[in-house]
Amino acid sequence: MGWLNRLFGSASGGAGAVAQEPDYFNGPRASVSGSMINITTPEQLEDALRNANMSGSGVPVTETTALKVATVFACLRIRTGAVANTPLGIKRKVDERTRVDAPDQEAWKLLSRRPNKWQTPQQFKRMMEGHVLLRGNAHALKVRGVGGKVIALIPLHPDRVRRSQLDSGELAFTYTRKDGVQTVYPQEDMFYLTGLSLDGINGLSVLHYARETIGVALAMEQHGGTVFRNGANVSGAFKLPKGQTLGSEQKDYLREQLDEYRAGGARDGKVIILEDGLEYEKMALTSEDLQWLDGREFGRVDICMFFGVQPHMIGITAGNTQLGSSIDGQTQNFLTFSLEDSFIAWEEAIGLQLLRWDQFIDLYARFNRNALVRADFKTRWEGYVKAMQWGVFSPNRVLEFEDENPRPGGDIYYDPPNTAGNAKDNSNVAP
Repeated sequence: MGWLNRLFGSASGGAGAVAQEPDYFNGPRASVSGSMINITTPEQLEDALRNANMSGSGVPVTETTALKVATVFACLRIRTGAVANTPLGIKRKVDERTRVDAPDQEAWKLLSRRPNKWQTPQQFKRMMEGHVLLRGNAHALKVRGVGGKVIALIPLHPDRVRRSQLDSGELAFTYTRKDGVQTVYPQEDMFYLTGLSLDGINGLSVLHYARETIGVALAMEQHGGTVFRNGANVSGAFKLPKGQTLGSEQKDYLREQLDEYRAGGARDGKVIILEDGLEYEKMALTSEDLQWLDGREFGRVDICMFFGVQPHMIGITAGNTQLGSSIDGQTQNFLTFSLEDSFIAWEEAIGLQLLRWDQFIDLYARFNRNALVRADFKTRWEGYVKAMQWGVFSPNRVLEFEDENPRPGGDIYYDPPNTAGNAKDNSNVAP
């Protein structure tokens, strides 16, 4: 039986069974329909009671329902995309001043070429980061080949993995397959990421702590859909002079005329004839309507706070002054206080869990932060020019960053302005 069968189970349990594709989201879970939970088995009842997914607004909040909120989906897409699309490399420290790429390392092959048989590195990093953001934890089983080398990383859904700490201080990971069979894996066989944690073992689930905020957003969406479906809000009304009424035939004629007017786009921009003293009065939004719209806006900002995303990045710009800071300043805040947190978590986890301890001093993982300005041509080239002016980069180094071929004589480093002839090389001077 192959390792996929042992990990995820097989279709029949007999010899020669074919490995099934991992099913991360199916299991004895109660299905959600609207604001109701459909429970048909004792296992689903136990799951509903154990997970307590119901919010105070009466709407269940799970990873499926939460992603129906546009703000949640947008925040998750931005945070996971930033990590997944930033190049991640393994570096080797040659000496105190020299760093080179280490593509010969198994960690580089896993994270830059092929983490497993069905995912690209971008897909793998996006999925793992999504697990951390939603559930606080992410797990991938290490599959070892000849000589104990890690040849694949198999992502496991965090809801199926339970962490525990042994007396030795190491962690143990109990994975529950879809057939209910549990397998315990030692810490050395698991690549894992942990978000904000209070006990140092389990990360805090954003879905859990943002359940009420997301639940309110879902409830308001459902309320708005019901209002529009039932036509509870009218755009205008017809009125007659005081003491005058319409007969049944007049009402039927007016109704037919309105139905014809609303029948299709062919009548758009046309007018209707009002008889018998009828006047049309346009209805404005009520204070309740305005309060409902304001509540939706506040809920969107609150969700952004849970995910560490600047509101303007998902299209919220009205009233978003952020103490007078500019949009560029807010974007930099996102890179510094949110994205950098994810980068450091990945780099340290890779260094501790995927790089060999006897080589840890010389090897380390590093995201290429320079790639974050790839789409900003002006900013990128202004930085290159300054780096060349001050002798930090050579022209060929700039071409290397741009994935272009070097040019003859391009390895020269220019003297910084106003320092020509005055610079000294102190690299060989003893301290």
